[in-house]
Amino acid sequence: MKKIISILLCIGFVLCIPSVAARADEYELSAQSAILVCADTGYVLYEKNPDDKMLIASITKIMTAIIVIENCDMDEQVKIKPEWSAVEGSSMYLKPDEYYTVSELLTGLLLVSGNDAATALACNMCGDELSFAVKMNEKANELGMSNSSFRNPHGLDDPEHYSTARDMAILASYCMENDIFRDIVSRSYATVKDQTYVNHNRLLREYDGCMGVKTGYTIAAGRTLVSCADRNGMLLVCVTLNAPDDWNDHKYLLDMGFENYRIASYSDNNFRVSLDVASGVNGTAEAVPENDIKILTNADDEIDVRLEAPRILFAGGIKGEKVGEIQVFVNGELAASEKLVYTDNVYQNNKSKLSAHERIGRWFGSVLKPYYIAGEDK
Repeated sequence: MKKIISILLCIGFVLCIPSVAARADEYELSAQSAILVCADTGYVLYEKNPDDKMLIASITKIMTAIIVIENCDMDEQVKIKPEWSAVEGSSMYLKPDEYYTVSELLTGLLLVSGNDAATALACNMCGDELSFAVKMNEKANELGMSNSSFRNPHGLDDPEHYSTARDMAILASYCMENDIFRDIVSRSYATVKDQTYVNHNRLLREYDGCMGVKTGYTIAAGRTLVSCADRNGMLLVCVTLNAPDDWNDHKYLLDMGFENYRIASYSDNNFRVSLDVASGVNGTAEAVPENDIKILTNADDEIDVRLEAPRILFAGGIKGEKVGEIQVFVNGELAASEKLVYTDNVYQNNKSKLSAHERIGRWFGSVLKPYYIAGEDK
């Protein structure tokens, strides 16, 4: 008998960029600039003037927050200077000469868009706003935000302070990987020093799966909004700039994304292969993809997952050692491949030592890698 390991998945997913774009056109987005991105893959699902450089108002604070989170102690005590509490615009109403932790200031920054909190955090870290802005621009460059320029930590209008929908989607996708950031922006409300702050982001309460991220507004910039939602293991990030009806714009775009797209995911969390082992303490060994595979798929796609593995596995394998390969085909085309590696050491059974023939077989198996591909008649 010839050992062929195969898995054939014919799963219904929906993926159609033309229809998504058409539906968005029918809806007539209010936004001057917009983008919808699958954060898991970086795939753009919808865009409208995504690279126009525009004022971004308080969604600036997404960058402010991640700079602080990555460089400051959350429990650090910050004494509020009178000038920090007097910044114009939205406020968490900091009390001069009182102490707040960095974590508390971040809460006021991200939930109620406190310009006072932004100034306090920036000046506490770097001494002044412009020095902090240098850090912001360095981070933007690091992330590949090539059409962005930051001049302050709060987003008050400045002709040299701008970004794009695409750049802000890059930033938000990056920030949502940070546990501290994600935890704060996902809170509907929080209490700091007996003051309860309600998150300005209505989508947290109105849209199923919403996890944040940040609202913004000035007269010159108009309404700006970055949102993030997670359903069925797929994370979508939506950005709109100068959008009078931003709440509905985001609901509509997110709905289209979740209705039309799915993630096909294969990782050590959800995909494990059990292989027979000769002369081992156990009769089988488990293997998993070395790195996660995530593919955006649609309802008309036929997904064929093929595993390649040796005819015979012998004991002696080492955790992390390559034992085969997983290949994912979409509509007959190779979409992704990854090594299959042992999850644990495969110990030899001393009472059942390998024969000379088996030792030669293991050597040739590891060197020649005689894998079998699903569907092929070997």
